[in-house]
Amino acid sequence: MTQTAHNRGGAPVGYLTELGPIEAGAVLYLRLWCDGAEAQQQVWNDFSASLGAHHGRSALRNLEELCQLCADHGRRPLMRHHVTCKCLGADEACFANFVGAATEGAREDAMLMATLLVRPDVAPSIVELAQSLGLALRRMARHVPTSIHRQPAETLH
Repeated sequence: MTQTAHNRGGAPVGYLTELGPIEAGAVLYLRLWCDGAEAQQQVWNDFSASLGAHHGRSALRNLEELCQLCADHGRRPLMRHHVTCKCLGADEACFANFVGAATEGAREDAMLMATLLVRPDVAPSIVELAQSLGLALRRMARHVPTSIHRQPAETLH
């Protein structure tokens, strides 16, 4: 397998600033969750501060289970950019659009996108988790100033 084929899912396809708040949040929290214990603590801090302890814990469980199912049953490893990178990778774009579709209730579209991420038999499970996570991200986005979502893009790898 060539290096290009191996990293196809990490190929930049855009910038995080081009996404809506739910989709950008999905990518950011995917990156943080996969970045280790310290970053996972930041996820908990964000969720609990924005949603309260009870709803924050629920959102955290949804993210944790979603990431675990993608890791355990993924069609291949999900490629991610660094937490601070402004680029949006191909796999991250798929994940963002998947969470967005699930949040909007576009179940058939979300199911189709889920099969790009995991085996077909696991797709229904991750659609439910993505919908719950997306709804939590929507609630969180209501508390964030719009200017934070639309900062100028700068490529940092």
